[in-house]
Amino acid sequence: MSNRYDVVIAGGGVMGSAVAYFLTADPDFDGRVAVVERDPSYEFCSTTRSWGGVRQQFSTPANIRMAQYNVGFFRQAPDVLAVDDDRPALSFREQGYLFLASETGAQSLADVHQVQTGLDAAVELLEPDALQTRFPWLNTDGVALGSFGYADEGWLDPHAVLHAFRRKAQSQGAVFLHDEVERLSRNGKRIDGVDLKADGRIDAGTVVNCAGWRAGALSATAQIDLPVAPRKRMTYVFDCRTPLPDMPLTIDPTGVATRPEGSQHLGIISPDEANDPDRDDFTLEYDLFDEVIWPTLAHRIPAFEAIKLTSAWAGHYDYNTFDHNAVLGRHPEVDGILFCNGFSGHGIQQSPAAGRATAELIVHGGYRSLDLTAFDYARIPEGRPIIEAAVV
Repeated sequence: MSNRYDVVIAGGGVMGSAVAYFLTADPDFDGRVAVVERDPSYEFCSTTRSWGGVRQQFSTPANIRMAQYNVGFFRQAPDVLAVDDDRPALSFREQGYLFLASETGAQSLADVHQVQTGLDAAVELLEPDALQTRFPWLNTDGVALGSFGYADEGWLDPHAVLHAFRRKAQSQGAVFLHDEVERLSRNGKRIDGVDLKADGRIDAGTVVNCAGWRAGALSATAQIDLPVAPRKRMTYVFDCRTPLPDMPLTIDPTGVATRPEGSQHLGIISPDEANDPDRDDFTLEYDLFDEVIWPTLAHRIPAFEAIKLTSAWAGHYDYNTFDHNAVLGRHPEVDGILFCNGFSGHGIQQSPAAGRATAELIVHGGYRSLDLTAFDYARIPEGRPIIEAAVV
């Protein structure tokens, strides 16, 4: 197979599909776009194994502004991403995020709150008595302060978001290929194509790395250092007999998080760095639930003392080991390659802004709708990490 496309996107998950959509939707772009995805069923895709969270509660202005753009896009998505009058139902549940802090974390939560409200995020601080009144199912023992996003936060259907971007991109001319990009083709200081596992080489004017947790390994095939690796996350699904009305996605001071999912609930925790190696397996592990998640949740939400674990699944963050934030933009020394990687668990909610920004770089040579320069790849070799305090 020998083809040439103006843009080849390595990876057809939510990021690759979003980039393809925004490219083909731009009236100034008339090139050919190919998206290469190794698993078109998306059974093991990070996108479809995510929680689909949408929040404004970040600590850095760049992440907050991106979040505000994203929620606006998601509200318009049923109309914007409709194909032949088939409007995608993203099922946005606007029930908020509730961050809880102990005495040691309260000042940091208050400092972050000032940044958020300075950018008009719909967030309020609640002391223990107010938390107990607002959320009577919550045990505030050990909690000094809570931060609640009362609007523009919640979760949506990851499958629906992914397939809405993909279907719309296809309807606008993007070609989705069932194959795997094994390596980037580098000619001197330029990436000029990709080598596929099954069907040989594709020449490209521009290659966009949207390979998720494989992005670091793919970049390494062209001697490019991209600090993105797979980090395994376990989600546990359980029943609770006691109704907990209007429960937000709740993050305990320990980092254990939970939210409702239909008539059930989800639980998760991100391990500390010392116990969080690169892993790409899907083996189910239940000790974490029994020893950490369940005891923590039973203390914080007494109704969870009597629950029944019904299922679990494993997925992977495309984890940016440098600073846990998105890596976007061009390489400072190698032409023909753009990065859209390292979202570290924020991929679904950041896909509209990241996809549009990447398309703007290709078509217009710079950002137009939202300046995401803070996330440029160049910060990595220059040693300029983005310090984001609100990591889940």
